[in-house]
Amino acid sequence: MIRRMATQARAAAHPMPRFPDGFLWGVSTSAHQIEGAVDRRGPSVWDAFSAGPGHIKDGSTAAVACDHFHRYPEDVALLQDLGVDAYRFSVSWPRVNSPGGLDFYDRLVDALCAAGVRPVPTLFHWDLPAELDWLDRDTAERFAEYASVVAGRLGDRVKKWITLNEPAEHTLLGHALGAHAPGKQLMFDALPAAHHQLLAHGLAVRALRAAGAGDLGIANSHGPTWAASDRDEDVAAADFYDLLLNRLFADPVLLGRYPDGIAELMPGDVEADLKIIGEPVDWYGINYYQPTRVGAPEGSEIEFGGLTLPAELPFTVKELEGYPVTDFGWAVVPEGLTELLTGFRERYGDRLPPVVITENGCSYEGLDDQERIAFLDGHVRALHAALEQGVDVRGYFVWSLMDNFEWAEGYARRFGLVHVDYDTLERTPKASYHWLRDVLRAQR
Repeated sequence: MIRRMATQARAAAHPMPRFPDGFLWGVSTSAHQIEGAVDRRGPSVWDAFSAGPGHIKDGSTAAVACDHFHRYPEDVALLQDLGVDAYRFSVSWPRVNSPGGLDFYDRLVDALCAAGVRPVPTLFHWDLPAELDWLDRDTAERFAEYASVVAGRLGDRVKKWITLNEPAEHTLLGHALGAHAPGKQLMFDALPAAHHQLLAHGLAVRALRAAGAGDLGIANSHGPTWAASDRDEDVAAADFYDLLLNRLFADPVLLGRYPDGIAELMPGDVEADLKIIGEPVDWYGINYYQPTRVGAPEGSEIEFGGLTLPAELPFTVKELEGYPVTDFGWAVVPEGLTELLTGFRERYGDRLPPVVITENGCSYEGLDDQERIAFLDGHVRALHAALEQGVDVRGYFVWSLMDNFEWAEGYARRFGLVHVDYDTLERTPKASYHWLRDVLRAQR
């Protein structure tokens, strides 16, 4: 109670700045992390990966997760009470491939519309059907067909779409390092998976527009890259990391070209593919969590993503010193969001469409999650600072509505505004939920 009163006192002393009329406030989830009901869909690469020994830290799976498939009316009621404008969820491709799979999303979208919450579906959030592989070009074509099917069913009510979520992480962690599904350890031979995901995005943009859909975007993860020192070798390593995690996935979408030296590493007729990848989007989604401090590789092996790997990568990720950290060990750097957004505007100029922050959040334990409140408060203010500096930002989505299956971490990390008891599946709004509700009411 004392901590909550202190938070309220700080809010009264430093009220949240006003955002423009029409600014979109929302929360995000993904299908595999919350839906459960594994018996009502086909297998995904994450089902196979989770079954492997040692792949998930607590040995869990997403077979039940939060059981959102059956409990979605309760979750929609939480969204309505929270007062968000929009709900970013993902559509499970393996579920859509199963008989009656789209019926669930029909019901969910109807419930959201009835509650006055705008549905914003992401068509791919890592749960690839088990029989497909992003190393195969045909998967991009299949994705466009799937996008057409979903738009044909939901497009009369869905007015804002996201093609892919974080192809950078899916490529790096899933195909290069093996820390995520599908568990491949291909290092730089994983680049075709990146190219085919980007191609899938472009083909889906065309397919969605052909189906009459509009307001299309992609959700890419980005963060500032800080060199560990001003030594030439550290600066060069940071530049390469920035290229690999930021420009490799933004340049093709926004500029219609790869950074220098990358196109020749990609498969197929890259020049023709880039014309598809560079199909104009209506807005650009950014997931932001923290900056990355990068230096030259050190020794015979490096630590990356919780893995010990041979020093084949020409950089080392170093600790960000001097900042508080979340329970996940991620640095809390709100000003990095301002830096990222102003840097994007400088880099891409008039090729940068309006921006939406499609994910921003943190992992903390407890119902009285004052650390999460401080995190969100700082990042929302940092976002407003970018607006004041002329960046055209149109929306902000918190990750996540509820605690969920956090990929290779299992259920050990809690990112939710709503606490989920994984034994009873009871939902309990946290202090951060009530804080955000108050912020949104003040913005009306």
